[in-house]
Amino acid sequence: MAEPEPTAASLMDKIHSHHSSSSSDSDDDKKSKRAAAVKTKVDDKPSAHDSVKSKIFRLFGREKPVHKVLGGGKPADVLLWRNKKISASVLGGATVLWVFFELLEYHLITLVCHLLILSLAVFFLWSYASTFINKSPPQIPKVQIPEKTVLELASALRIEINKGFYVLRDIASGRDLKTFLGVIAVLWILSVVGKWFNFLTLFYIIFVLLHTLPVIYEKYDDQIDAFGEKAWIEIKKQYAVFDAKVLSKIPRGPVKEKKKD
Repeated sequence: MAEPEPTAASLMDKIHSHHSSSSSDSDDDKKSKRAAAVKTKVDDKPSAHDSVKSKIFRLFGREKPVHKVLGGGKPADVLLWRNKKISASVLGGATVLWVFFELLEYHLITLVCHLLILSLAVFFLWSYASTFINKSPPQIPKVQIPEKTVLELASALRIEINKGFYVLRDIASGRDLKTFLGVIAVLWILSVVGKWFNFLTLFYIIFVLLHTLPVIYEKYDDQIDAFGEKAWIEIKKQYAVFDAKVLSKIPRGPVKEKKKD
């Protein structure tokens, strides 16, 4: 049986339907490409939160968490009170020593000698009495300082002392007037504070501040940084006035250029 020949109307309907479907597919492709392009632009553009976060003022140019700034590890955990029992024990032990030496006016050599007398007497009597009461004598631990630890400590101390000598030499060379005046100001403040407290009390105050200020700053860093930014802007203004009126009028010698290798 022969199939009916397609009429002109049916041919026009097929062409129109094919054209509409192809145009709709092309429109969908265009829309998907536009959406992908917009998404790429949005992803490439930094978020407002990141841009604002990068512009936040941090004390001393801090870019890492406080725990990382303090060196990380157990010392930072103690200073930031990660383990409250250990931090309280360290601070309490330092307070007891300060009370012994400062308030009770105990001397270090006297305290060490009295502790040695007490410990030696206890162990001696315990060891001597154990032979009569048929009990095992006390196990006195064998204490030795490893040679490797002493050498590493001495090497680290030598490096830090040499760095200090290099910094002092660089300051005294007259290359940076700003650094020189800053160091002089810090030393003068320390000399004034040294008149108020002796070395032991000053060391104890610094020890207490190290166990209180970092944890407070970590908890309220946004508020403290905002206040520090205002203070730093004011300091820069005052230094600009001081530089214009005083420092700029001080004659300076020629600065020797460093030889390039």
